[in-house]
Amino acid sequence: MGQGFFLLFAAGAVITALTVVMARNPVHSALALMACFLQISAIFVLLEAPLLAVVQIFVYVGAIMVLFLFVIMMIDVREAVLQRFLPGGNLPALVLLVLLGIEMAVLVLWSNRLSVGEPAAAPEGDKIRQLGTTLFTDYLLPFEVASVILLAALVGAIVLARKEWR
Repeated sequence: MGQGFFLLFAAGAVITALTVVMARNPVHSALALMACFLQISAIFVLLEAPLLAVVQIFVYVGAIMVLFLFVIMMIDVREAVLQRFLPGGNLPALVLLVLLGIEMAVLVLWSNRLSVGEPAAAPEGDKIRQLGTTLFTDYLLPFEVASVILLAALVGAIVLARKEWR
């Protein structure tokens, strides 16, 4: 049953990743990327890695997607769509996409990993608590420096994006 869910989430991730590349509207691409990140998070849950799943949702779906949507709001979407899709540039990308798809299909069909039974359960432990303790004791200063840098970047983006008050 786990294999079926894995294949379902993997197929969903591939489809949404293709939608990211092929969507004409940047907002649709960003939403498809968010759906792809959620599919990957579900795969992490299936792999019994809840910390990675939660980090995937918080960091990528939460923070990175907000950043992407903020950038999309800053640019003129109509002008970007016209510049992005110039005629004649899609054929080499389509050929590369087909070749990579064939390669992936061949590798999946030749792999014997799909026929292996359920993986052994990882030993339960206090790994998440140890990670949190290490992060907030040994690496507190780099963690806070990264927070201040991200805050400065956010303030700088807001200053650059605001319109002059008149």
